[in-house]
Amino acid sequence: MFRATLSRSSLIRPFASTVRPANVAFARFISDDTKHAIETAIASAKVVLFMKGTPESPQCGFSRATIQTLGAQGVDPAKFAAYNVLEDEELRQGIKEYSSWPTIPQLYVDNEFIGGCDIITSMNQSGELTELLEQSEALVDFEAEETEPEAPKAAENIKPAKRS
Repeated sequence: MFRATLSRSSLIRPFASTVRPANVAFARFISDDTKHAIETAIASAKVVLFMKGTPESPQCGFSRATIQTLGAQGVDPAKFAAYNVLEDEELRQGIKEYSSWPTIPQLYVDNEFIGGCDIITSMNQSGELTELLEQSEALVDFEAEETEPEAPKAAENIKPAKRS
């Protein structure tokens, strides 16, 4: 009986009108302000991570794994920015729409969306992540740190000018 009802209803209504793509049923458009804020955030550093929590205190296992991977790669903290999507619901939903990627965390390198934790893990295992981060010059340059001269010291023989 159930099958008969289904086949009769499918004869009455064309199949295409009974099925909607998931993204149409729940389509939502981010505001211009949110889009601008996301674009500004992505441009704020060479490596940008939208995550749950903070790098010091990740609030999900995927965010923790991504932070650990970036740390193990040697991402330069001066070239890294992280945004906690748990602090702003508009950002949390907006970043998913902006990237067309349904999950958090989301990694951007040089303004380009790279992927979530699964993609980052895979890229790390294959060596692609290292190459990408090296090409973007986002890693700490340990050689430069070792060879940089010390900061200039104040000259001992220069006396301050006398004030009148």
